[in-house]
Amino acid sequence: MRFAQLNFIYFFWIFIWLILFYIWASRSRKKAMSSFADKELLKGLADSFDPKKRNLKVFLLIACIFFLLLSFMRPRWGFDWQDVKRRGLDILIAVDASKSMLTEDVKPNRLARAKLALSDFVKKLKGDRIGLIAFAGTAFLECPLTVDYNGFLLSLESVDTELIPKGGTSISNAIREALKSYEGGLNKYKVLIIITDGEDHEGDPLKAAGEAKKEEIRIFSVGIGTQEGDLIPVQEEGKGYLKDMEGNVVKSRLNEELLERIALETGGSYVRSTSKEFGLNLIYEDKLSKMEKKEFESKMVKQYKEKFQWALAIAIILLAAEMLITEKK
Repeated sequence: MRFAQLNFIYFFWIFIWLILFYIWASRSRKKAMSSFADKELLKGLADSFDPKKRNLKVFLLIACIFFLLLSFMRPRWGFDWQDVKRRGLDILIAVDASKSMLTEDVKPNRLARAKLALSDFVKKLKGDRIGLIAFAGTAFLECPLTVDYNGFLLSLESVDTELIPKGGTSISNAIREALKSYEGGLNKYKVLIIITDGEDHEGDPLKAAGEAKKEEIRIFSVGIGTQEGDLIPVQEEGKGYLKDMEGNVVKSRLNEELLERIALETGGSYVRSTSKEFGLNLIYEDKLSKMEKKEFESKMVKQYKEKFQWALAIAIILLAAEMLITEKK
């Protein structure tokens, strides 16, 4: 026998406490009655009362609770073999980990907001493989394509602005890292989602997008930040702001035009992140969920048969019996 909801076993403490409570209440009742009147007199006063029936009612009620809790645990026995096929897309997420992602025009900051949105996005995936690329001046594959969503989230948690040793922002390097990660895969199932403020300091992202188009990789971009922009905070020598070589503070702004061109080059789409909707859910519901999905694997699994109905039926019968029995002789 197996149980689908074994965590309900902890509720059996209620069952044990009910038994202990009944024992205590029964003894207290006997003690109170003996102090009220003589034993022979009590027999006359409670001549129509049957203590055996009361004990039976208590037993039926406790047994009812036992089988009710057992049904909550969803017992299973016996099984059928079932052919299970897993279908989905290959989705690579490229997250900008440059200093500009510390800008606080999006609360708490751009990078922290992106990580929170990705944690919610993963909950929507059903069979899709997902991987993670972190990029700044260069790009690294932090998590290869996997269906281990918890492993992906652990990799995501480690992404910060100190992860990439080379400063700056190179979207083209992120795209080329995705090209390397997708080598050997089936073309029409490849997706790259780039989360960035769109600032690009080196390389040619549009040329890299053209290379991705040849490999039939569809790029979707999420722009995070505001067009007005904000200063980039740094923690060196106390709280301050990032400065350029001439000592002027650097202001980071969202570059929507570049992100739109990159996405359109590959047949993807661009979404601007807002405080209400980050954009990943829109991409998944409007685009990814409608794309053709490939079959990753097919295997036979045991499908155990639910038997909680038996325990639930016994609990109902016991409760009905308890209600029908009176405490009179």
